[in-house]
Amino acid sequence: MDTKELFSAASNFGFPMVLSWYLLLRMEQRLDRLTHCLNELIRAIISKEKEGQ
Repeated sequence: MDTKELFSAASNFGFPMVLSWYLLLRMEQRLDRLTHCLNELIRAIISKEKEGQ
């Protein structure tokens, strides 16, 4: 989204709503990365437990 579209959305929907939407999008990307890392960690722990048995 470029600056012109952002300002247009802010004028149409209000600044708080646009800001909330922007922050939710950024948070979603970080949560996706966090979920991916946690899944990798779980797989590593499970594989270590299997090796130890």
